[in-house]
Amino acid sequence: MKSTDPQFIYMILVLPSLFGLTLMGEGIYKCAHEEWSGLISIFFGILFIAMVAFAYFFFSSYMVTRGV
Repeated sequence: MKSTDPQFIYMILVLPSLFGLTLMGEGIYKCAHEEWSGLISIFFGILFIAMVAFAYFFFSSYMVTRGV
């Protein structure tokens, strides 16, 4: 696989991952203070990171097959 533009990787993978980690951190903080609504934040954080991982595998396989 050839190298891609760093801005592409930053926008598609790093920023959304940081957002998902922020959601998870907020959920853990809420659960530690006995606010069970934090479980919703943890769930959405995990879901968001899973979507980022799916996008990574999708784009990496797309770039390999297209020869980018």
